[in-house]
Amino acid sequence: MDTISFTREIPLYRTYDVIVCGSGPAGSCAAVAAARQGAKVALVERYGVPGGNLTCGHVGPILGMVGKGTMRDELMALLGVPENDMIGRIGVAHDMQKAKTVMTEFIHHENIDVYLQTMVADALMDGNTITGVIISTKEGLKALGGKVVIDATGDGDVAAFAGCEIEKGREDGLMQPVTLEFTLDNVDESRAVICIGDVDEVQFNGKRFLDYCKDCADAGLLPENLAAVRLHPTIHKGERQVNTTQVNGVDSTKVETMYTAELELRRQIDLLVSFLRENLPGYENCKYISSGTTTGIRESRRVVGEYHITAEELAEGKRFDDVIVHKAEFIVDIHNPAGAGQAEEKIQYVTPYDLPYGCFVPKKIDGILTAGRCISGTHRAHASYRVMSICMAMGQAVGVAAAMCARQGCTPRNLNVKALQAELTALGIELFD
Repeated sequence: MDTISFTREIPLYRTYDVIVCGSGPAGSCAAVAAARQGAKVALVERYGVPGGNLTCGHVGPILGMVGKGTMRDELMALLGVPENDMIGRIGVAHDMQKAKTVMTEFIHHENIDVYLQTMVADALMDGNTITGVIISTKEGLKALGGKVVIDATGDGDVAAFAGCEIEKGREDGLMQPVTLEFTLDNVDESRAVICIGDVDEVQFNGKRFLDYCKDCADAGLLPENLAAVRLHPTIHKGERQVNTTQVNGVDSTKVETMYTAELELRRQIDLLVSFLRENLPGYENCKYISSGTTTGIRESRRVVGEYHITAEELAEGKRFDDVIVHKAEFIVDIHNPAGAGQAEEKIQYVTPYDLPYGCFVPKKIDGILTAGRCISGTHRAHASYRVMSICMAMGQAVGVAAAMCARQGCTPRNLNVKALQAELTALGIELFD
């Protein structure tokens, strides 16, 4: 491959206690948590609105559960999704447009400088320690210096730039498919089916609804990889959030794969709307009203940390001495990397489990913490903790940790975890039974 060499000076624009990269559920909570601790925070976001999958990603419902007292509870209330609107343990989808204002107000804090429409382009390194990031702005490249950097990019971009050890996908390298969720209006609630996902046994035409969808795919009414039609209610009557489109074989860290995936996903939306109108009672007059403005990525890089958690540990509900996220709970939800539906014939349930501090501290590289789906765990474990409720709790815990590191002048690797746990507990976060 040809290379181009060039030398230029990049101005050091500002310095911070904590730099958070990515303002999704994990990153927004990390930034706010650090700022509430008194840290001076930069929050870098590549889109024009904060919130990540809560807003631009158009993902709902807010899946998963965690222990009491985290920012997950705070945000659910702000978004207007009360716990009594839960269907089983799966909630209704929030209002994506309202979420844009909610998340913007949530991160509005005098100690946070927010850089919207700004990409992280590289990591600033001093040996094996990250000292800041290079950002790409409308004014060109700028450098931000920071005592601690939190990678909440989802794709683990900063960790990769810094040289952290990375894993991707399962043993054969394949990753879960990408999706564009979309919302329908004008659905007749008195007749329209709800299907919360692959664990749902809802009946339709004398059989399990998802079996009906599979039969439709076999008959050519749906493409084979769209055989699992998931239809979630929202907080607004007459709406459905559709989580069905998918493209396999996409690596979101490879720029050349993204446009073809986007094109196919947009085409699938039109196809699905026609299918629903023609085949499902209550959907005859449904109207497609909105969708994600970015492709929904379930899986990409995972950053290898001081501890590497497994799905077997989640299944047993393992407790850890260095717990910072408690009672995390969601199924091991592996959307098939090589086809439709689930990758595993039998859904694996978990016992509410802990996430230890070591999962958030990358090996070898200092000055960095991770939060969100890029933390340290196996392909199968990741399929449980990647959901938004759990990511919110991760971000809050890591944000507090980063602020403590900046205040004490220590690296994340050397932070006193007992002191971190005491601080989290003092905030009302449940960590121990």
